[in-house]
Amino acid sequence: MAHKAGFVSIIGKPNAGKSTLMNALVGEKMSIITPKAQTTRHRILGIVNEEDYQIVFSDTPGIIKPHYALQETMMHQVEGSLLDADVVVLVTDINEKYDEADVLEKLNGSLAPLIVVVNKIDKSDEETVKAKIAYWEEALKPKAVFATSALLNHNVQSIMDLVLDMIPEHPAYYEKDFLTDRNDRFFASEIIREKIFKLYEKEIPYSTEVVITAFKEEAKIYRISAEIIVERDSQKNILIGPGGAMLKKVGTYARKDMEEFFQQKVFLEMFVKVITDWRSKKNYLKQFGYEQ
Repeated sequence: MAHKAGFVSIIGKPNAGKSTLMNALVGEKMSIITPKAQTTRHRILGIVNEEDYQIVFSDTPGIIKPHYALQETMMHQVEGSLLDADVVVLVTDINEKYDEADVLEKLNGSLAPLIVVVNKIDKSDEETVKAKIAYWEEALKPKAVFATSALLNHNVQSIMDLVLDMIPEHPAYYEKDFLTDRNDRFFASEIIREKIFKLYEKEIPYSTEVVITAFKEEAKIYRISAEIIVERDSQKNILIGPGGAMLKKVGTYARKDMEEFFQQKVFLEMFVKVITDWRSKKNYLKQFGYEQ
C-alpha cells in the first residue's frame, strides 16, 4: 500500500477548542489548554506517525483582528498554515452566535478541502447541535461536519479517519520518530506560560512572554532557567506576589508538569524582567521567536 502524508491546519476563533482537539488527535499534550482565549501564540505541529502514513497537524492562534504587532505575527502564522494545508479543519464552538466572519475571510484564500468541527457539544442540546450542523453544511459546503467534544474525546476518531482518507499519497515529511517540530526549550517555556494563564487574571497572562535562558540536561536532572518578561513594573509586582509567593506557586506547578513531560527530575529557577511594550516592538518579537 502506498504511503500517505499531509499537512492538516486546525483553525478557528480563540477558545473554540483547537488546542484540545489537536492534543486529542495527536495523543500527546502539544499545546497549552486553558479556559482563557488567545493562549496559543505560535503555530505548533503535532505529528502522527504510522507505518503507512504521517499526518502533520498544525495548531494555530485563534483568528482575531490584530491590535498590535504580536497579534499581527500570530495572524501571519494562521495564513502560513493555510498555504501549505492539504486539509483544513475549522473548529467552531457550539455556543458561537454565527459571528465567525474573520475566520471565513481567512478561509477565502484556501483551496484545501474543508472539515468543520462543531465542538463542545457536551455543553449543549441535540436541537442546537443539529441546527449548527445544518448551518455549516449550507454556509461552507464542507466535506463533512462533525459534532464533537474534544475535551471528552467524543467523535475525535471519526475526524481522524476522514483526514486519513483525504491526505494524498506522499513520502513522510519528517523523521518517523518526530512528534513535533518544536524543541524541549519551547515546551518548557509553554508549560510556564500555561501556569501563568491559569493563575493570574486580566492582562497579566497576555502581557507575559517566557524565555528559557538555560537548559542543561544532566544524567539525573534537567536544570532550567527562565526569564518571565512583562511590560510594566506593576505587572512584575503582581507576578512575583507578596514575598515571592505567587512566583513560587508558578514554579512549583510548572516544575511538576515539566517532570511529567520530560520524564526527568527538574530544577527550575525563574526571574522576572520588564521590557516596556514588548508586544509592539518587532525587534523583541523576532528575538522571542515570532516570525513575520
